[in-house]
Amino acid sequence: QIMKQVPVRFDLKTLHIPTYSAEKLSSMKDMDWNDFLQRVCSLLDSTEKSTGAARSKLNLLYYLSTVAVHKEVASRLISSQLFPVLIQQLRAAANWDIRAKVARVIGLLALHTSELGENVPVSEAIILLTELIRENFRNSKLKQCLLPALGELLYLIASEEEKRKHPRECRVVPLAAYTVLMRCLREGVRLFHC
Repeated sequence: QIMKQVPVRFDLKTLHIPTYSAEKLSSMKDMDWNDFLQRVCSLLDSTEKSTGAARSKLNLLYYLSTVAVHKEVASRLISSQLFPVLIQQLRAAANWDIRAKVARVIGLLALHTSELGENVPVSEAIILLTELIRENFRNSKLKQCLLPALGELLYLIASEEEKRKHPRECRVVPLAAYTVLMRCLREGVRLFHC
């Protein structure tokens, strides 16, 4: 069963970056784009552990969720230095709300990207999501947050492989990812983006 997503809202006042629209982001020159990405990555990468810092990260992730639904922006973001930072946050964030929102952003990027660069560490994201689901298999709320991102990444890889002329050049997808996905589906996990 797939549950309807709750609309995402972010607070403009507490966002520490300019809130460009998806249209503005897609038409940015390289220098402005790189400045914007640098600010986003440094905010996400911040190691401050206060409640305010966690709230600030969540707000930034809500903003990224709203722009990640734009195809050009999603393609630029997934191929940028932001994607490895998202993977790192998924791995290391102490706050599970942050991890859940990071998974949502990853899932949205995978869903809306129109092309996947060769150097995007998608396999690393799949391995990490698989591990997190396995480690938290009894926690159905976490599974509900992590499974959509895993499914979107698997679908993105499959779609990319279909487009290629040389099937040997494929990305590595661990068998465990399919096993975890099938096990969750057999148990009837309700899926939704957090």
